[in-house]
Amino acid sequence: MATSELKIRAARTPELERLSALCLRSKAHWGYDAEFMARCRPALTLDAAYLERHPTRVAEGPGEQLLGVASFSLHSQAAPAQAEIELLFVEPAHMGEGIGRALLQHLSAELRALGCRKLWVLSDPGAESFYLSQGARRVELRPSDCIPGRELPWLCLDLGHGA
Repeated sequence: MATSELKIRAARTPELERLSALCLRSKAHWGYDAEFMARCRPALTLDAAYLERHPTRVAEGPGEQLLGVASFSLHSQAAPAQAEIELLFVEPAHMGEGIGRALLQHLSAELRALGCRKLWVLSDPGAESFYLSQGARRVELRPSDCIPGRELPWLCLDLGHGA
């Protein structure tokens, strides 16, 4: 699919179940077993309260096909303002088609417009190379939010001055 056919828009409450399923399929793409996925399920289940707390964007293809989802939280108390990616997932059958890059570029532009200079990511190890290819750098390893004893790459993407 050509990214020119891609539309990025705000997530809608009626599609939250489908978006949650997309997140789980995308996470499972990295070969995790059923027990691991069950432990991740609560963190990857979106509800109306989630949408209220986190601006969430959807990559939509032709025929309103949901191809990806991304959300962030704003850390405006930092100076200058910073943000963190809460999730960024692409439908596995469409990985490698530029959907993740389009979502990340969209979020980056949106955050630059809000005055953010840095975008932080607690990345899945399987997705780290994607973020590094987009200009992020690894800062350190941090504990997983979901799996005790697991460490994840903590990455930073410099958003610059609005470039």
